Amino acid sequence: MTKKLAKIKYLPNNFQVIENGDYVECAVSGKKINLENLTYWDVDLQEAYFSYVEVQTKKEKINKK
Repeated sequence: MTKKLAKIKYLPNNFQVIENGDYVECAVSGKKINLENLTYWDVDLQEAYFSYVEVQTKKEKINKK
């Protein structure tokens, strides 16, 4: 079975599935994140992150601007 990319709206304490799928992609690393494992995201940027490492990488990149 082929896995499908989901479209998600990220909310402050949850997320809403806009288009059904099995995973989203990390905005930093491009790694696939199964929806049941999705823990890290940014509401303002509407981006998902694979782990706290990618979150920190993104924050450092934003702070350099």
